[in-house]
Amino acid sequence: MEITFSLLSWCSIFILAALLQLTWRHSGQKPKLRPPGPRGWPIIGNILDLGTMPHQTLYKLRPKYGPVLWLKLGSMNTMVVQSAKAAEQLFKNHDLSFCDRKCPVALTCHNYNQGSMAIGQYGGYWRVLRRLCSVELLVNRRINDTVPNRRKCVDAMTKYIHEASDAARARGEPGVVNLAHFLFMMSFNVVGNLVFSRDLLEPQCKDGKEFFDAMDQVMKWAGTPNVADFLPFLKWLDPQGVVTNMKEHMGKAIQIASKFVKERAEELKFGSNQKAKKEFLDVLLAYEVDGREGPEKISDHNINIIVLEMFFAGSETTSGTIEWALTELFRKPETMDKAKEELSRVIGPNRKVEESDIDNLPYLQAVVKETLRLHPVIPLLLPRNAIEDTEYMGYHIPKDTQIFVNVWAIGRDPESWDEPLCFKPQRFIGSNIEYKGHNFELLPFGSGRRICVGMSLAHRVVHLALASLLHTFDWDFVPEKASDTRERMGITVRKLVPLEATPKKRKIYV
Repeated sequence: MEITFSLLSWCSIFILAALLQLTWRHSGQKPKLRPPGPRGWPIIGNILDLGTMPHQTLYKLRPKYGPVLWLKLGSMNTMVVQSAKAAEQLFKNHDLSFCDRKCPVALTCHNYNQGSMAIGQYGGYWRVLRRLCSVELLVNRRINDTVPNRRKCVDAMTKYIHEASDAARARGEPGVVNLAHFLFMMSFNVVGNLVFSRDLLEPQCKDGKEFFDAMDQVMKWAGTPNVADFLPFLKWLDPQGVVTNMKEHMGKAIQIASKFVKERAEELKFGSNQKAKKEFLDVLLAYEVDGREGPEKISDHNINIIVLEMFFAGSETTSGTIEWALTELFRKPETMDKAKEELSRVIGPNRKVEESDIDNLPYLQAVVKETLRLHPVIPLLLPRNAIEDTEYMGYHIPKDTQIFVNVWAIGRDPESWDEPLCFKPQRFIGSNIEYKGHNFELLPFGSGRRICVGMSLAHRVVHLALASLLHTFDWDFVPEKASDTRERMGITVRKLVPLEATPKKRKIYV
């Protein structure tokens, strides 16, 4: 009886599907045009086509399918934008339609996505948080107030590098240091000073080390490709353990962040840390509005999420960019010589590089731009989501389509760049091209409503740290490690083989 019922059920479904198909065919309606793309497999679609480096794979598909690509990743419709002209159309004409976010399952743990600005849904809370960051927290006035903190972190980095190299020589070793490690430590402490007014990675701060370890695991699992993002029926199974691990490590990171936040709140409450200038966390804790749009007050939990997001956005991305810049300079000694000559001429032998010097270092700025062109640390940007059906460049893009902007591919587009695969900082000398979201051939920070709110701060840290490393030391590098530009995927794209080199204190530097 059960077998008969099952057969009847399947026959009924088959007949109904056939009738619906015949009805659609004879209705005279034409299927709506989608962008071109490779055919996918049943159920999984094009997931297996992406490989381990999706931005590189997608770049190779452009000659066949053009600058706008359509994929089916499991059950998820996905559009990929891979040229400056297509990006301009998206950000200038359809920014609002595509301003929502696709949130990976891992970042729903502890309701992270609900407090986040980077991956939060477009709406009242997001607009309030964006306005708060861009008007109160990360404007040039407030960034200028924290210049001494960044100077302190960069000085500490050069000191630790020098001491580590000397210690290695004392053990009879060549004096090689892992630059990637010290760059990340510096970036982490820059954010720590911005948020908590303290260095978190130092021998005296046990909680800081635990926070760093927890955040390191959070970044690892956030960057792990998760099949449950594309096949929602697998979410409950968590086949790769991504959600299980994220819950554990994010929970620990939130717990430690909460401790720091409570300490600061107590200081403000009892007036033990009264300052004329409010700092990042002070503004968040004191935030209140009338409630017409967004919350009247930011919850304690969401303050913790915002704090975590600052470390996400400000440590891995900044240190990765500097590491790529040094890698390219080591590979091209003539560019290294030009950068150091400019520093010697502008800064001189008797003082350190300051943030106020950046505008007078055009070649150094060109090195950073060229690095961001070839090595954007978030190569597909953060995925956007269509909030409504949209007609884009002659194609129908349905609601809830995921949108990738492959800025890694755009930076290598021969239609926009001469010799696009060559590292040539001089291409930016005398050029008006910037990375502020208006020149669509160079979009490492994105564009439109969702452009990175921390871009001005990143600009300062990258230039100051890179210039200080070049002006303070001469470098001997390990050729096979410096010339290796293979990538590894995580929450950002880093060098597969961390950069190592031997520093030698410059004699001209006092």
